[in-house]
Amino acid sequence: MPLIDRLRASCAAEWTDYTTHAFVRGLASGTLPEACFRAYLAQDYLFLIHFARAYGLAAFKSETLADIRAAAAGLSAIVEHEMQLHVAYSAGWGLDEAAMAATPEHDATIAYTRFVLERGLAGDLLDLQVALAPCIVGYADIGRTLAADPATRLEGNPYRAWIDTYAAADYQQLAADHCRHMDALAASRGGDARSPALTQTFRQATRLETNFWAMGLEPGG
Repeated sequence: MPLIDRLRASCAAEWTDYTTHAFVRGLASGTLPEACFRAYLAQDYLFLIHFARAYGLAAFKSETLADIRAAAAGLSAIVEHEMQLHVAYSAGWGLDEAAMAATPEHDATIAYTRFVLERGLAGDLLDLQVALAPCIVGYADIGRTLAADPATRLEGNPYRAWIDTYAAADYQQLAADHCRHMDALAASRGGDARSPALTQTFRQATRLETNFWAMGLEPGG
């Protein structure tokens, strides 16, 4: 069984809380208040900065040239591509890059991003990739599920572009590649013996993802 499937099964309650959160349901129905979504976008911009740092750390933690190249490609994709897409998308919601960069980090953003970086610093590349998995794989699961669910409002939904982004084939491939990379790392780094620790990392990162949604629902973000 792939590592991601074992992790999701071991953390089923936390995974369900995360992927079916009220914030996600608001995206699906199109009823999420715009102020909540704008607050989420600003914090997500800050999150991406730390996400890029995590890929830099992944390069440092790599022991093969292939892993270094993969980390460098991920870092470049975030800094040169994904952040620019985020800025362009956010502009449509009345947010410019300077405003997002000046937004104070919410406690939920700090807790989540620093946890991921700490796991990478204290552990190895496998620990870091597992800590990142709830974000990378979770958004793929959410996007795919919402896009396929007949109950999801697509026509006239202000959040359809967000749903389409994470349901798209290119993002689904990115998540699948991350899962395969975790399997390869687990095979070479004693994944079975480390299962309890990896599960705890995955569980905590998933809880922090849930808290990130909850942050978006708070008055004023």
